[in-house]
Amino acid sequence: MKDNIVAALIEKEKVRQKEGLELIASENYVSPAVLEAMGSVLTNKYSEGYPGKRYYGGNAVIDEMESLAIDRAKALFGAEHVNVQPLSGSPANLAVYMALLSPGDKVLGFSLDQGGHLSHGHPLNFSGKLYTIIPYTVRRDTEVIDMDELEEIALREKPKMILAGFSAYSRNLDWKRFKEIADKIGAFTFADIAHIAGLIAGKQLESPIPYFDVISTTTHKTLRGPRGAMIMCKEKFAKDIDRSVFPGVQGGPHDHINAAKAVAFGEALEPEFEAYSAQIITNARALAAALTKRGYRIISGGTDNHIVLVDIYGSKQVTGKEAEHALEEVNISINKNMIPYDPRKPMDPSGVRLGTPAMTTRGLKEADMETVAGFIDQAILNKDNPARLVELKSEVRDFALKFPVPGID
Repeated sequence: MKDNIVAALIEKEKVRQKEGLELIASENYVSPAVLEAMGSVLTNKYSEGYPGKRYYGGNAVIDEMESLAIDRAKALFGAEHVNVQPLSGSPANLAVYMALLSPGDKVLGFSLDQGGHLSHGHPLNFSGKLYTIIPYTVRRDTEVIDMDELEEIALREKPKMILAGFSAYSRNLDWKRFKEIADKIGAFTFADIAHIAGLIAGKQLESPIPYFDVISTTTHKTLRGPRGAMIMCKEKFAKDIDRSVFPGVQGGPHDHINAAKAVAFGEALEPEFEAYSAQIITNARALAAALTKRGYRIISGGTDNHIVLVDIYGSKQVTGKEAEHALEEVNISINKNMIPYDPRKPMDPSGVRLGTPAMTTRGLKEADMETVAGFIDQAILNKDNPARLVELKSEVRDFALKFPVPGID
């Protein structure tokens, strides 16, 4: 690369990734093949429209590539219709809202401070500004969604759409029950599986596709593809979804990213992806157990997926912000996070969210989660001891370098 400044920054980031431990639940490492597709000449093309129906010439190859991504996604998830053009998760969700609803319509969604996502109804997000959001929550005692209470809310409020999905919830969702509740009031069903798409594709978690009208997902996280998204739906919603994505929300798609999506879907169709997905969950449960042994309270008592949500403040009187900073000092990346009924503020909450997809990609197994938990514990206990944090950073580096990062020499 001729731009030495940019090249140097990229090299610094490579070193950071190699020498650190990535425990942010929404991050992962893509394969060299995915990286190659993202950096391909397909970025040079403009292709508003859909395969066979473009507003620009010269799209014969792009049509083939986008169709390949669609076909592979259908094979991977068993979906009737797929749109691979959404640029990221929130625009995909916006397109779903616009396809199914009118401004002001009621939506039943999982509250952000309980584990939901911004686009599921936060008042500062488009979803909360344009639609009437009716939140549902978890039980205080179990910290699990109470489906009986959710049904009571749905029958009382009669939302036009019920949204199931999360960004910080570690338990399975009862897709069939959601659908049964929606059918009682004639509501649309919309599943946001951004966090667990790879675990569904890897046949470790139940899929909402047999039950739900529309499903959105990002294509990174557990699916281990490029930063992007897609929407899947029943065939009867196909035209509305496609028109909502383009021209409703977006202009031209990012063709190089769609090519990388096709590569990632192809990788996820390989048998070894099932083993990878299973290991993600095994590692998450091992990490939760190792932290519990060290005196940390795990929200809901454990995990069914890749997420481990920890009550740091309630366990060690250390805030989520303090924990994130201490772990950053030793090259462990996590994010501070609200926990259900958190008495603290969002920018300095009681919890942290951990995830195992990236570490599993690097080859860590359940026995290694004991070591990782030890690093986390030592960093938090020594957050005010700079000398110990320097020592710990070296220990983390030595450990991390045992596990190669895909795409980094």
